[in-house]
Amino acid sequence: MLELWNNLLGGFATAGTPINLLWALAGCALGTAIGVLPGLGPAVTVAMLLPITGQVEPTASMIFFAGIYYGAMYGGSTTSILLNTPGETGTMVTALEGFKMAKSGRAGAALASAAIGSFVAGSIATVLVTLFAPFLAEFAVKLGPPEYFCLMLLAFTTVSAVLGQSTLRGLTALFFGLALGLIGMDQITGQVRYTGGIIEFMDGVEVVLVAVGLFAVTEALYNALYEGKSEASLNKMNKAHMTRAEWKRSWPAWLRGTVIGFPFGTIPAGGSEIPTFLSYATERKLAAPEHKQEFGTTGAIEGVAGPEAANNAAVTATLVPLLTLGIPTSVTAAILLSALQNYGINAGPQLFQTSSALVWALIASLYIGNVMLLVLNLPMVGLWVKLLKIPKAPLYAGILIFATVGVYGMRQSSFDLFVMFGLALVGVVMRRFDFPTAPVIVGLILGPLAEAQFRNAMSIGEGSVEVFFQRPMSATLLAIVLLVLITPRVLAWHRRS
Repeated sequence: MLELWNNLLGGFATAGTPINLLWALAGCALGTAIGVLPGLGPAVTVAMLLPITGQVEPTASMIFFAGIYYGAMYGGSTTSILLNTPGETGTMVTALEGFKMAKSGRAGAALASAAIGSFVAGSIATVLVTLFAPFLAEFAVKLGPPEYFCLMLLAFTTVSAVLGQSTLRGLTALFFGLALGLIGMDQITGQVRYTGGIIEFMDGVEVVLVAVGLFAVTEALYNALYEGKSEASLNKMNKAHMTRAEWKRSWPAWLRGTVIGFPFGTIPAGGSEIPTFLSYATERKLAAPEHKQEFGTTGAIEGVAGPEAANNAAVTATLVPLLTLGIPTSVTAAILLSALQNYGINAGPQLFQTSSALVWALIASLYIGNVMLLVLNLPMVGLWVKLLKIPKAPLYAGILIFATVGVYGMRQSSFDLFVMFGLALVGVVMRRFDFPTAPVIVGLILGPLAEAQFRNAMSIGEGSVEVFFQRPMSATLLAIVLLVLITPRVLAWHRRS
């Protein structure tokens, strides 16, 4: 425990330097702005800014990206409450009650409950990350190639099965990502494969290209082609504050939301949508009889407080599997993993030994960032709302310019731009036909790692697949993979019959 405390204090010393504090503030402010703007999420923003990893020191850029990530979760509640337009998928549930509260003249209370709930949940989740991440890393060191391959198989299955409208589409997107990951030199034999004779593909397909193409550029092109110029009307808003009764109703919901959200962030279960819906259902069920009629009519403050806390707890918890196992459990976490790889840093059990200063500075920055976001969100709500008046055309034109300049600046290669825009067109088609894009990134990043672990496991088992069933941990993980694939079908069949 003393060692953990010393590591955290060292992290605060690094994260508290003036330059790192500026990066944290910039990330939190940009993340809040991005969360406020409908359609633009942290994944798009981090993907667009990935090229800065070539210019900025690793600790500073990871603090910056982390600030964008959880800042967007704070900002997303503003549009959900005032416009009924979730800035992020995780804030969809907030719109259910928050918008009704705004229509009945209680927008200030809804915004205050969302911001303070985010702070409470983010702070508790950060403490849990501090306590449990090092122990999970110690446990993960003991895992061998069979267990790692099965863990990655679980990540592939859950991300593909949970995201999107159908498992088949999710798996199709995953296999597209896995195919991209195979391009280039074989890690073990050095054999060149699937390059089509194109020299630029010798080193494989850059994750940055795929992330920027499939998220940032796709978002801009899709909006230009299909979304048009739809603009929403703003609700009038009073100051962000709550009455004593609203405080009394909010704090149990914040705690329950945190308890529900944190475990979901640590498993590959497809982001923060599931815990927010679970939290909303819980609050609706546990609401006092005199408040039950507010749900779905005038708006119940518990329906904002609980889901917002669950959302932020889940987002903070994604750092546990990302740092300790090298497994991303959300789209943005996958892009953060690619940012680490850009620096030649491999996330996983050894990270706490090899890059201890970076990890603890990142964890310390979460504490600092939570306070910054509370200060940014409560007094400055009026400023964030003004961002909603930016017309879509110049906004998305700016995204295209940033993406193009950023990708070209990586290697000064026009070939990279052709690949990026080619992938963006693929992304538009995928989005048009409801194919999720997250499994593509997960497949691209984890595919080569899974292949290497599979081949190492087969070497241990002397060519026999029995090695995966003989070890308790890998056998258990394979059973969970089967459950993830079979359970939805059994439930669907049961509903039909």
